Amino acid sequence: RNFFTKRTKELKPAVQSAPGWKLFGKVPPRENLPKDSKIIQQEYEARTGRMYKPPPPSARRKNIEFEPLSTTALILEDRPANLPAKSVEEALRHRQEYDEMVAEAKKREIKEAHKRKKIMRERFKQEENIASAMVIWVNEILPNWEGMRATRRVRELWWQGLPPSVRGKVWSLAVGNELNITPELYEIFLSRAKERWKSFSETTAENDTEGASVADREASLELIKLDISRTFPSLYIFQKGGPYHDLLHSVLGAYTCYRPDVGYVQGMSFIAAVLILNLEEADAFIAFANLLNKPCQLAFFRVDHSMMLKYFAAFEVFFEENLPKLFLHFKSYSLTPDIYLIDWIFTLYSKSLPLDLACRVWDVFCRDGEEFLFRTGLGILRLYEDILLQMDFIHIAQFLTKLPEDITSEKLFSCIAAIQMQNSNKKWAQVFASLMKDNKEGDKNHSPAPKN
Repeated sequence: RNFFTKRTKELKPAVQSAPGWKLFGKVPPRENLPKDSKIIQQEYEARTGRMYKPPPPSARRKNIEFEPLSTTALILEDRPANLPAKSVEEALRHRQEYDEMVAEAKKREIKEAHKRKKIMRERFKQEENIASAMVIWVNEILPNWEGMRATRRVRELWWQGLPPSVRGKVWSLAVGNELNITPELYEIFLSRAKERWKSFSETTAENDTEGASVADREASLELIKLDISRTFPSLYIFQKGGPYHDLLHSVLGAYTCYRPDVGYVQGMSFIAAVLILNLEEADAFIAFANLLNKPCQLAFFRVDHSMMLKYFAAFEVFFEENLPKLFLHFKSYSLTPDIYLIDWIFTLYSKSLPLDLACRVWDVFCRDGEEFLFRTGLGILRLYEDILLQMDFIHIAQFLTKLPEDITSEKLFSCIAAIQMQNSNKKWAQVFASLMKDNKEGDKNHSPAPKN
């Protein structure tokens, strides 16, 4: 109490109207009044001995209280009048820094402009090539398919990739229709599939007239539903409610009724989806059924282990021939082709590669057959050979299971072109035939089958 009383007595002389308040009492007025900018400048000159030369009136900013809006304002603008001016050295240094920044920005802008122009030129060139190729395919090749398909000119044009507008038609002609499936036959099997779906949803059993058990058939139908939602999930067009969901469901369901001995196997949905994107519904089913009837696809989808081992053995023959260092590296880790090849072959690379690149692989696959599937696999290994040589078993398996997304068609196809599918003057078909012959002779002699 005495303390505050004493303070109050001392503050009595203070002016009662002094601005500001403090707890338990008023604040005394400030002795030092706010100084003018000229007084501050004079004190600064007296203290430093520097004379300030004010800029000409035209160059002086009218509004002293400003907020710099850019680096330019910080570097080039004069300071407000109430602050010390820049020295000559500082002004020159700021000007130099600004010029360097502008020059660097211009270089970057020019570089980006050149890059954009290059991309546009390549895109225009690609579009022109596709347009000119489409005219050739429509007017010259397709009307004379049987006579021109094996010519050197057509094969070279084929290698460059098919125009999207004729891709489905060329695929259908190249795959063929050895099974003689008609659109009417597709409708029959589709109606059977719908009956199965209906009975499956009602959980009622039906007699199996095609030779497969009802349980297996219903398991296939259920697996189809699960796999459709996993097919190209980033596109969303095959998801439930998407424009191609029911279409994909129909093609796969009809196939399970058409080939109950094969049924549905995971990976089929990707093949059917690619065909649906390029063909009408019935044509997609016809191409799908004939494609899966090829020896390689039939061996894999029926899980014929002996045939699959022959394909792996043939692949390793050309693997060792083309990439000996990587082959020995894989051997040192006992890394066999089945670890990465099965997924590639089952989906014909449509799951492992970007969709546009997978379609180009399909183009040449329709031209060259199963050999190109394994040649593509060797091309991928060649493309990433340097990276794979630095990895161990686990990282190699992980890398090849999920390939980088930035893979381009130019890089991949240049690597595929460098792969030679010839071993001791034997081509793929001859090497595979010799492996099959050795296996048959081994069976006759009751000797164990050769290891892959």
